[in-house]
Order: sequence, then structure tokens, then C-alpha cells
Amino acid sequence: MRSILVFVLFAAMLCWMMFSPVYKHILIVRQAALQQEVDYMLEVGANGSHGYIDAAMIEQSKQRLASLGLNPGALKYTVGSTDGSSATNASAPLLRGTGLSLAISYPYEGLFTLDRLIGVDPPPSTEWMSARGMKMSEYVP
Repeated sequence: MRSILVFVLFAAMLCWMMFSPVYKHILIVRQAALQQEVDYMLEVGANGSHGYIDAAMIEQSKQRLASLGLNPGALKYTVGSTDGSSATNASAPLLRGTGLSLAISYPYEGLFTLDRLIGVDPPPSTEWMSARGMKMSEYVP
């Protein structure tokens, strides 16, 4: 009886060790994709001909992230500026030297559920992974 129990526990630990890197890899890839998208959008949004990140740019970003397997409806975008003015208004772009900030958040979607099998508490369902960045606007009227 004891050998069966040891076998079951060993098999469970072995399965967890084999599959743990797989879903951790998914987490790392999603985080990297979010950060890469933030960097790209800030590069485009803060260049000399824009000075903003509008709804059309955000929609294109959602489509790019959807092509990587993320749910576009679950993505949350937060666009801001250092002087408090609207950073999403194409008719009033941020002037040169004003900071343009962007944060993209995405839920963990149960990636840590397997950890519960070995007694590790997963993050709460209200937790989100996020990527953020800031770049100075280069727009000159």
C-alpha cells in the first residue's frame, strides 16, 4: 500500500515537473509580446508625426496581439501623459518633450492552476500581467 502511495506521489511530482516549464513558457511569451507591443506603440505614437495613441492604433494593436493568440476583448489599454493632457486626441497631439505613457494589461487566465496540485497558491483571479512604458513625444507642429 505504501509503495502505491509513493508511486502516485512520485508520478504527480514527475508530471508537474514535466509540464510546469510549458505553461511558464506561455507566461513568459505573453509578457514579452505585451512589452514588445508597448514599445512598438510608443515608438509610433511618440514620433514626430503623431504625438498620440488613438483608438485606431489601439484596435490595430489588439489585432496584432490576437494573431499571437491573446483574446483581444480581454486586453486593457491605459494611455496617459506626464502633463495630464489627453494622449489619445489626434487633433491635439502631445508636444515635444511631453511624456507619453502606455500600459497594456492581460489576465493570467488560469495559467497557474497546475501549481495548486502541489500546494502552491496561484495568483488571485483578479491579478493581471502588464507591460508598460513611457517615451517623450517628438511631435513639433
